[in-house]
Amino acid sequence: MPWLTGYPRERIDWFPKVSTRKCVRCGMCMNCGRNVYDWTRSGPVVARPYDCVPGCNTCSILCMGAAIAFPTRKYIREVYRREKIWGQVKKALKKAGKI
Repeated sequence: MPWLTGYPRERIDWFPKVSTRKCVRCGMCMNCGRNVYDWTRSGPVVARPYDCVPGCNTCSILCMGAAIAFPTRKYIREVYRREKIWGQVKKALKKAGKI
């Protein structure tokens, strides 16, 4: 899927942060489709932060302890606007016949 269309993922500071104080060890974060987390005796750790899809926050929505936080929506939208990523994504989607 063309989320960034060539823009370097490492330049986007978007990945989860887990509060061990709030974590109830429900394991919902381990459902991450991008395999961002590893499970330890202390609960989840963000092992592969740059595998997280910019803008995705499903794990924080489902987290029973509300222990997962992300940067603000305003931050990610500003990056996409400033770097003109939206236009590139739209071009890639058109080329792929998705829109």
